Amino acid sequence: MKLFEYQAKEIFKSVGIAIPRGILIAEDEEFGDINLPCVIKSQVMQGGRGKAGLIQFADKANEAREKASALRFGPAKVKKILIEEKLNIKQEIYLAITIDPVDCSALIMASSEGGMDIEELAKTMPGKIIREEVAAFRELEPYQLRNVMFALGLKGDAFKQGCKILMQMFKAFRQYDAELVEINPLVITDDEQVIAADGKFIIDDNAAFRQQSYPLTRDQFDSDIEFEAAREGIPYLQFDGDIGLMCAGAGLTNAIYDLVNYFGGKVANYLEFGGPNYRRAVEAMEFTLRNKPKVILIVTFGTIARADVMAQGIADAVKKLKPEIPIVTAIRGTGEDEAGEILRKIGFENLSETEDAVKRAVALAKGDK
Repeated sequence: MKLFEYQAKEIFKSVGIAIPRGILIAEDEEFGDINLPCVIKSQVMQGGRGKAGLIQFADKANEAREKASALRFGPAKVKKILIEEKLNIKQEIYLAITIDPVDCSALIMASSEGGMDIEELAKTMPGKIIREEVAAFRELEPYQLRNVMFALGLKGDAFKQGCKILMQMFKAFRQYDAELVEINPLVITDDEQVIAADGKFIIDDNAAFRQQSYPLTRDQFDSDIEFEAAREGIPYLQFDGDIGLMCAGAGLTNAIYDLVNYFGGKVANYLEFGGPNYRRAVEAMEFTLRNKPKVILIVTFGTIARADVMAQGIADAVKKLKPEIPIVTAIRGTGEDEAGEILRKIGFENLSETEDAVKRAVALAKGDK
């Protein structure tokens, strides 16, 4: 679960990490007292806000109000805006903690060149990204703090502040069951203060029941369907095509995306029909139908998620929901012979080749018989 910047900074402040002075303005609220000059920051779930024009600067109060109004009522329709003091920046640093999925450890990443282009830096000069691994069930050791700060080239009071901030980030990382805690940039000001100028925080969805302070909200999603599906624990992404996808597994789904595009189709939505959701065909199909696709394409390859169980769920969903659009299936894996028989009884042909299923779905979306 991704948090907004202002929520990340609430956590930072609670664990003792310095943040800029600022106020949060909701869409129906007026300005209070603001510190000038200021930074006007759209609170949206989008990277690259600066390059997209969603972060503005102002030297005067009237200018700040005009720019904030343009963000709130313009094409972006921003619902919350964070207005912060503009910092006198001497240096920008990148600092983050995430999970290393290979070693199952916490991974600290840092760079002395933080800011908007950190992703490009990671691609073109990966050697400039400092890495320090921390065993998952151990505390962050003082020598590891020093390793990172020495590698960043910090000295004096900035060195001490940096060590404290990294320690507090690790505390928040564990306390809030995070997948990612990121400060970019971590700013060193002209007077040697070290401040989290921006923040990103992602909580592990599987730990959401422990993190009641940050429940899912509609503002975190692009559509009502995505929000409602997330509350049901069903991963769902909405697009602008006309083929609704119910697929099992990220790797298979990526292949289906590529095939749909290759054969000239466009995806309307993706819904994860595998993992813990393979017995939830009725809910899955209901969410998929709400996006009004022209055809539903169901492609799975199940081992633990049995094909025959999925097929029976589809049969139950069709009986209950009575969809008026064609449905194409390629359900493979454990129990696929039984799955084929179940689907034949409701008039479906369970295709054995994924490419054939995609071709048929694309043709049906285009109106071919």
